[in-house]
Amino acid sequence: MTTQDEYPIAGQAMGGRLPSPRSLIEDTDWTALEHAYGAAHDTPLRLLQLLDENPDVQTGALGLLDMSVLHQESLYSATAPAALFVAAVLNDPRTLSVHEDHSTWDDRPRPLRAALLEWLGLIADSAAYGETTDENEEEDEEEVGNEPGVTEAVRAVRGLVHDAVSAHLLAPDPTVREAALGATTALLRSPDLAGRIAGTTRILQRLLDESTDRRERAATVMTIGAWGEDTTQWLDDPDPAVRACAALSPGCAGNTKAKQTLLRALLDTAAVDSWFLEPTAADPWAGHSLPHIEGRLRHALLATAIDRADDFEELLPVALASVPFSSNLTVAEDWGPLLAAAFPTGYQRGAELTPAQHRYLSALTERDTCWRYTRLITSWFDDVGLPADRNALRALVTEGELPRTGAGRHPRPDVVTYP
Repeated sequence: MTTQDEYPIAGQAMGGRLPSPRSLIEDTDWTALEHAYGAAHDTPLRLLQLLDENPDVQTGALGLLDMSVLHQESLYSATAPAALFVAAVLNDPRTLSVHEDHSTWDDRPRPLRAALLEWLGLIADSAAYGETTDENEEEDEEEVGNEPGVTEAVRAVRGLVHDAVSAHLLAPDPTVREAALGATTALLRSPDLAGRIAGTTRILQRLLDESTDRRERAATVMTIGAWGEDTTQWLDDPDPAVRACAALSPGCAGNTKAKQTLLRALLDTAAVDSWFLEPTAADPWAGHSLPHIEGRLRHALLATAIDRADDFEELLPVALASVPFSSNLTVAEDWGPLLAAAFPTGYQRGAELTPAQHRYLSALTERDTCWRYTRLITSWFDDVGLPADRNALRALVTEGELPRTGAGRHPRPDVVTYP
């Protein structure tokens, strides 16, 4: 990261293409524009209050802007010029004031600059809605409640906003870097900005070289991978969490080293869960999820490993390692998909279980928490043709138990480690 003295000025980085904050206030006919509550004549005051010396005034101004020009994620004719103003003032020293209530969506003490970057990302998210579908623009805008032409006006300024936002990817403050990365990701969802991905990746490579924060480095690698860029160089990273996140990249599908990285990581389930503070079923407010995945990292790693494994025998050590962490509440994320992988063509009544199937089902029947409120798990068993009743499954496992040795019989595989 750069020091504060080396921190780039957005206008310089863009060659001065952004209008000045003053011209945006004075040369925009705000009375002709609208926000959620009618005419946008009050918007210039709210924008100027973002630069007030009082952090409470700044916080109030951002809250009012969020409610008016981005009300419930809708866009208005005042949204585009408001976004340009915020982009133009990102480097103003007054945006470095720290407050714990700068935004309603994050109560961490952090600079206003981080909240402004995050807000620009929310605008970009709204503008990108439906953009890559076959729907035409009029249908997109009608669906999200935007007036005709409003979405296109916001989309038209995303390039300028991106120039300003990306200048903060190497900011000294980690909360600013985090917000800049999120906003940049939202902006680069635009097909028109796809040509900027490679250059942005080069900036993030520098961040990865300089940062020592595990979550930041992991999130950055996942972002690079989500853009379709190559992450294989981080498969050799000293940090196992970064290696695993690099292996998640869609570009690593078919890469044997990436697959082995995932399988090795999943052998130590407790270690994966200790990498980051993440929400859990017991404590949904703990930490926050990593970008580009839904739910917990462990479950994302497992889903990818299942997708890339050659067969269930390759997955068996991982499946057995996951059992002590499985319950009826996690069936959709771990043992349900593993059951589907164990019986890819379903179970035919009377068929002999394979050694891998036998070992996994045996382990599941011994896990008490998997069998509470079985209505949550029944569909997974129905899909593969197995009984959802614990005692019935135990009977099936007992009747089909295979000895370790014997002529013409299959040995039970031992748990293996991955190279």
